[in-house]
Amino acid sequence: MKRVLVVDDNLDIVDALDLLLSLHDYQVITAHTVKDAIIAVNNQSIDLIIQDMNFSQGTTSGDEGKELFNQLKEIAPTTPIIIITAWSQLETAIELVKLGATDYLPKPWNDEKLLKVIAENVNQKSETTIPNTSGNQSNSTPEFIVASQPMKQLIAMADKIATSDISVLITGANGSGKERIADYIHQHSPRCASPFIKVNMGALASELMEAELFGAEKGAYTGATSARVGRFEAADGGTLFLDEIGNLSLAGQMKLLRVLQTGQFERVGSSETISVDVRVISATNSDLKQAITDKLFREDLYYRLNVVELNLPQLSARKDDIIPLAQHFIGASHQLSDDAAQLLTQQPWPGNVRELENQCQRAIVLCSGNILQPEHFMLDSSNITVNKANHTSSLADDKTLLESILTKHNWVISRAAAELGLSRQALYRRIEKHQLTQEKDQ
Repeated sequence: MKRVLVVDDNLDIVDALDLLLSLHDYQVITAHTVKDAIIAVNNQSIDLIIQDMNFSQGTTSGDEGKELFNQLKEIAPTTPIIIITAWSQLETAIELVKLGATDYLPKPWNDEKLLKVIAENVNQKSETTIPNTSGNQSNSTPEFIVASQPMKQLIAMADKIATSDISVLITGANGSGKERIADYIHQHSPRCASPFIKVNMGALASELMEAELFGAEKGAYTGATSARVGRFEAADGGTLFLDEIGNLSLAGQMKLLRVLQTGQFERVGSSETISVDVRVISATNSDLKQAITDKLFREDLYYRLNVVELNLPQLSARKDDIIPLAQHFIGASHQLSDDAAQLLTQQPWPGNVRELENQCQRAIVLCSGNILQPEHFMLDSSNITVNKANHTSSLADDKTLLESILTKHNWVISRAAAELGLSRQALYRRIEKHQLTQEKDQ
């Protein structure tokens, strides 16, 4: 279970974040003062930090937050830090993003967006690297598990284009690792010491996209109670990663095209021109050429973004990566049985690397020992022949787990299935497989 440190002097905010994150299987550590936060990071393994900007009553300058941020970065330089702040401290939050903060979110935050940012960054500390041939290695370089020839070729291409300033379009299915490739390119580029700013276009309301990208003046739209710095300004000197670029509105596309051509734009509600130096890397899982045909995406913008295209193959097309990735996800404390490894390599993996990681985490929870068997993965094993004599103990563990979860939820199938991470149909199949009944062992 990943551990998230929440630092805020407002008990209501701490309680709200504690509840939200706990419901999504994060272990939450809370701190109400700078001192408590420092003690927590010095004495516990923290996967991600969420911190406020002020910790004393009546203080609004954000200086306490800046000081804490700098201390945390010294103690745990690789731990992602998300800043949560009032609108009045957005300029300070942007400054911290340029100094290495993962992201910033204004109060009140959007739960869905916060959870997405956490999920995208919470695993950064535990990744394993491959050798880099570009000679531009840094401690913060994103790391990859690569064994297949298609991925080796893709990484080699990423190394080549990283040293230039050209725009890159990364294509591929959901969960295949597009953001990781974008981060890899940035960290191997001459801009690696400058900000890497991420924007998920699919998570933004269409009416707020322009303000998010280009900023907005006070009163430019309902709820804009102060001036807002956009992501282009935050990324000045560095790299801006635009995920799900196909969701950008036509008006936003026109403005983005101008920035790519001139490096200039205006905040929403302002006539003042702002100049920036930003490299843009974009990504999509949609067919932009079809979107052009349907008049939903500008052709001139497409060719501006797609100077070089990197296509990430689906996991099913690079089977040599499956077992090395799975072994990485389960860590040194567990091992894959031969039958489990066979099962994993024969799956279609529609959710790609993200699905594989989730399955590995779930298997660890379901396994009472340290050898992961096929039944721990909740995958279709109908085509796998297993030696039943080798799995008597594991099947018994699986049966015991099912019985305990069903009893816990009074045999309410929907609740039991949710806790186990199964569909209702899959749970019914497992109940039938183990010949369980509600009256049995009650």
